[in-house]
Formats: sequence, structure tokens, C-alpha cells
Amino acid sequence: MKITIVCVGKIKEKFYQDAIKEYAKRLSRYISLSILEVKDEKTKEQASPAEEKQVKDIEGERILKNIREDGYVIALAIEGKPLDSVEMAHKIDSLGLGGTSHIYFVIGGSLGLSEAVLQRADFKLSFSRMTFPHQLMRVILLEQIYRSCRIINHEPYHK
Repeated sequence: MKITIVCVGKIKEKFYQDAIKEYAKRLSRYISLSILEVKDEKTKEQASPAEEKQVKDIEGERILKNIREDGYVIALAIEGKPLDSVEMAHKIDSLGLGGTSHIYFVIGGSLGLSEAVLQRADFKLSFSRMTFPHQLMRVILLEQIYRSCRIINHEPYHK
């Protein structure tokens, strides 16, 4: 199975970069992983709702250009469905068993995802009703994908 994480912005902090590299290395025995970073738009202080929508729309276009038509898209969104680790593993496993060969996980920028990206999503996943920095969310997502792979392969994982 191929999993692509499409995310807005670059990771600048070395500790996040190190964690991402570590999980990518661990995942290499289970899946083909790629991480695509799209440029984030600058948002001015005190941006109006219309200006924020414009930023999300521009970032959304960049995201959607990197998603193939035949890919299954899971958008990370506060309003999505919360899953526990076992449920997420079952979701990934059932997609693979059902013939899905490419899953895209999408992480928005600091303002979230555009309506176009949310509409394109086949599934909206919520990790929490809390807001997390999108850099940290990338690490959390990779850890959960890794945990899912271990569950799918009946290997021990920390509960």
C-alpha cells in the first residue's frame, strides 16, 4: 500500500524533522510512504474571514493538485470522525483489502482546510476537538499510521 501525506508548510524545527524521519524509517517495512509539502500562504494579522477563506482556498488548490483521482483521501479535520488506534488500523486495513492502493492523508495549514479539500475527502478524521500545530500533527499522524501497521500485522504495540 502507498500512503502519501499532503501537508501545508515546511517543518523547520529539527526535533520534528528527527521524529518524522524516525517514523518514516519504521514505516518503510510496511508501506510506501511519501510526504508532499505544499507552500503555505502568509496570513496577515487580524485577517478578515474573507481573507482567511482566500488563504485556505489557495492552499487547497495546491493540495488538490497533488492528489490523484483514484486516491482515497482522509482529511484531518476537527469536525471529522474520531477513531481509536484499533479502529484506524481497521480502516486502513479494510481499504487495502477493498482494493484501495493509495491513501492520501491531508493536513491543512494554520487556518485549516478549504471547503474544496473537505468536499474531495472520502473520510474526515478527527484526532481531537483540540487544535494542534500542523507540524506536531504530522508527527502524531505518522505515529498512528505506524501503530496501525503494527496492529494490522498482529505485532505488539503500546496500549
